[in-house]
Amino acid sequence: MPTPTSPPAPTSPPNPSHRPGISTQLRQFWHRITEGLELNQLWSQFKSDARASYRLYSRDYKVRRSQDTRKRTGFQVAQEFAWAILEKLSPARRVLLLLALLLLFFGGGDYSWQDRAGHIRVITLPLQFYGGALLFVLLMLEVADRVVMKRDLEIARDIQRWLLPATPPQVPGLAIAFATRAANTVAGDYYDVFARPLSPSGEERFLLAVADVAGKSIPAALLMATFQASLKTLSSTSCSLAELVAGMNQYACTNSQGGVRFTTAFLAEFDAVTRTLTYINAGHNTPVLRRSSGVVERLTEGGLPLGILADATYPSASLTLQKGDWLIIFTDGLVEAVNQRDEDYDEPRMLNVIEAGVTATPEELLRRMMADVDAFVGTTPQHDDITCLVVKVE
Repeated sequence: MPTPTSPPAPTSPPNPSHRPGISTQLRQFWHRITEGLELNQLWSQFKSDARASYRLYSRDYKVRRSQDTRKRTGFQVAQEFAWAILEKLSPARRVLLLLALLLLFFGGGDYSWQDRAGHIRVITLPLQFYGGALLFVLLMLEVADRVVMKRDLEIARDIQRWLLPATPPQVPGLAIAFATRAANTVAGDYYDVFARPLSPSGEERFLLAVADVAGKSIPAALLMATFQASLKTLSSTSCSLAELVAGMNQYACTNSQGGVRFTTAFLAEFDAVTRTLTYINAGHNTPVLRRSSGVVERLTEGGLPLGILADATYPSASLTLQKGDWLIIFTDGLVEAVNQRDEDYDEPRMLNVIEAGVTATPEELLRRMMADVDAFVGTTPQHDDITCLVVKVE
């Protein structure tokens, strides 16, 4: 006989209390939208985005004002600023935007007419809805473009990171730290420290390089990549530093669009045995050499930025580094960072940070410097790439 089986235990209905309540769902939704940011952080982000957008749109407006100095009424100023915004869109999207605005502002109301029988006919046309729908379509088109561009820029950023060293190399007698911060997704700043071929007499040499391509974002990043490739290629030969810079300049002149896309650079060669630093400053911000005695020297010897004049000369200078010396090489984005009052960070503030951190490690000094810049700038959008290379002689 078959063994009788017990009936299955009744399943209890799901407990409604286990489901998240409306308030919990709203909190989860809000957290997903804001990514956990507080209201003051969202407001700061909005102000930063608004300033950046205003600078973008006002750039073309300022160009028009500089070309035509006639006195304008308030309506004409608003009209020209509106044109500066419209010109950022494609022609088809301009028409779409204008149509949407017309529907929003003039597309509603009741319209009446008299038919053949003498009756009054009234029709209501709620066209504002269609104007809002067109604006939503336009927004989606712009978002799609932004997503595609953001994806491409992220790929370009990853490639650029491969071109730059992630950690400083081991250089006998030197402790090195560097940091870079792009104004946009990709940057036109370059930095590197790497070994060169042994000199004819057998000394070990290291090249220190910091460069800044004129401009920002993708054009500057592309030229930065060509600068890195040419520097690596020429540095692999046994040429002198002066010959290296001259070759870099000739190559840069072939890609500078007649000197428009020039590159400022500071290139130095360090002899680890004699602790001699030979350098050339090609139109770059003057690096600061803070001696262990407290004396500050400027490394100015050099010539024009690379890519301006093909037959330019680049004389070099040499000095001996001593234990306790600090060498700070930076791009103009550091000292020209501005705050909400449009004041520059400037070199005196940087020198104060150096003086206060002479006993620190290069990594710690660099963190203090970047934190000091952040505190000075506040919520003002970064308008230029920032790069700094810090060297301490041990």
